[in-house]
Amino acid sequence: MRRISICCLSLAAVSLCPCAAIQAQTQDKPAAQAASTTAAAPTSGARAEFLAEVAFYEQRYTRLAQAMPADKYTWRPGEGVRSIGEVYNHIAAANYGLARALGTPLPAGVDPKAIMANAADKPKTVQALKDSFAHFRQAVLSLSDADLDKPLKLFGQQTTYRGAFIMITGHTGEHLGQSIAYARMNGIVPPWTEEQQQQQKPPAKP
Repeated sequence: MRRISICCLSLAAVSLCPCAAIQAQTQDKPAAQAASTTAAAPTSGARAEFLAEVAFYEQRYTRLAQAMPADKYTWRPGEGVRSIGEVYNHIAAANYGLARALGTPLPAGVDPKAIMANAADKPKTVQALKDSFAHFRQAVLSLSDADLDKPLKLFGQQTTYRGAFIMITGHTGEHLGQSIAYARMNGIVPPWTEEQQQQQKPPAKP
């Protein structure tokens, strides 16, 4: 499955996120148990499809964060909404919180609340995105297909692990649209769009 590109979402709508309401219905797995249940990436089924989405969003966020000039990380479209750097770090923090909701404990020394302190630091933000996506991917790999229909409470809603995959994709896509809008407002063309534009240029006349 491939998605329609998300462009120019309403800034008023995309500045809101219920991420603080993440709750797991079951207790966290012990670290040793989580590590022991990590398996090779599935090649088919719901987990494989969701992991493809996770990989898609990881490269979109990291490439956009890398393309954004460091002095733009503190830019925000208005008072009371997240800055460019805060949106990226919100996603990094959410990845850890969502992994915990799926049953994988936080890595030693990682505090999702402290991640936001790096919002103005481009190198730390890019690294936080990469590290958080890697951790979240391992959380998905630690699940089995048998877990998918088990009940789970996420974003204040009762669902299943399968339903959580859909909700997480929606949340991650919402903030990617926000980040693309922020980039465009600062004259930054998303790298993947720039590549497409270069490919579509007619060849130079001899």
